Amino acid sequence: MIFEQIYVECYSGYKVNERPVAFTFRDRRWEVAEIVDRWYEGDPEAGLPALDYFKVRTQEGKTFFLRYNALFDAWSIAIPGSKNE
Repeated sequence: MIFEQIYVECYSGYKVNERPVAFTFRDRRWEVAEIVDRWYEGDPEAGLPALDYFKVRTQEGKTFFLRYNALFDAWSIAIPGSKNE
């Protein structure tokens, strides 16, 4: 997938940026209605960046894949229509 950096508003509970609550993508703000799925990739101890992935459904019923890179404190979104290379 190809990812584009975005701005994400987060809920921070026991840790910072625990889960997304809204995000801005291509000049539009989307509110997250539901986190459909969540998974993790990487391991800092193994030299791989820790990445958190979220499959979210918006208030409008659209589904997006968001990714959080804790090392760089950066959020990105999978570009709709992009494929694995």
